[in-house]
Amino acid sequence: MLVYPNLQILDAVGPLEVFARANQVWTERHRGEPAPYELLLVARAAGQVSTSTGFPLVAPTSLTEVRGPLDTLIVAGGNGVFAAGKDRALMRWLARQAPRARRVASVCTGAFLLAELGLLDGLRATTHWSACELLQRRYPKVRVDPDPIYVREGRIWTSAGVTAGMDLALALVEDDLGRDVALAVARRLVLFLKRPGGQAQFSAQLAGQLAGREPLRDLQTWIAEHPEADLSIEALARRVAMSPRNFARVFLRETGATPAKFVEVARVDAARRRLETDEGGVEQVAARCGFSSAEHMRRTFLRHVGVVPVDYRKRFRIAS
Repeated sequence: MLVYPNLQILDAVGPLEVFARANQVWTERHRGEPAPYELLLVARAAGQVSTSTGFPLVAPTSLTEVRGPLDTLIVAGGNGVFAAGKDRALMRWLARQAPRARRVASVCTGAFLLAELGLLDGLRATTHWSACELLQRRYPKVRVDPDPIYVREGRIWTSAGVTAGMDLALALVEDDLGRDVALAVARRLVLFLKRPGGQAQFSAQLAGQLAGREPLRDLQTWIAEHPEADLSIEALARRVAMSPRNFARVFLRETGATPAKFVEVARVDAARRRLETDEGGVEQVAARCGFSSAEHMRRTFLRHVGVVPVDYRKRFRIAS
């Protein structure tokens, strides 16, 4: 696990805990056999490494102490990734080690370091949902997919943000040691072996579609607060005193989304919140969020979130 100053601490310790638990499960089941993983926390220099929490990690191994090719090389993410990308010694080490490793992976924004070396060129890859647009803009040869929890492209693996590194690690364990061991690890860590849906269920779906003009921003806030209302183009245009045609044109230019698309996402977002907190049935949630029927909500929800409303409620219901 390669770390650097100002990393996201869970990007490193989360996956490492998965591998450590895999060692535990394996040795319990195979008495006398060695643990399958030797874990190395590697930094440019051995010693304390600052993290986003304010508490340092201690990396016992420096770059120069790594001997021989690595089986699995994982790059953590965090706010310090862009400074790390300018660290010539670290990047030279990564460029030398990555081609020799059996597989290479990144957690969260660690993908930026792999992309900087061209390791993701032509490949499908992911990162934290909030950094996907930047990754695509900086590295146009990468086929950035903002939805998956993790992506495997041959020997290259990339994951979404923060806790998704543990999903990635579980997948690596399953690939190495089989489903039974991975499932046992998931149970001990109280994780899904395969998390349902993609990043869409966790991202702020409306955040990237806020208008620049105050009247339209106010309208968007009103839409989010009144998903059950008449949100047709004609009704919305009346609220901002514009003709429907001009309103649709200006809204698209200001937000990058059509009014209908924004309304659909706002209603899905409202349904998510109600499913997490309300006791009402799916039919009631659908009606309160402006869907014409429970089936209409089911189809729309599945398209945006990746799971149906009933399954979403089971997994993300907030206990009262």
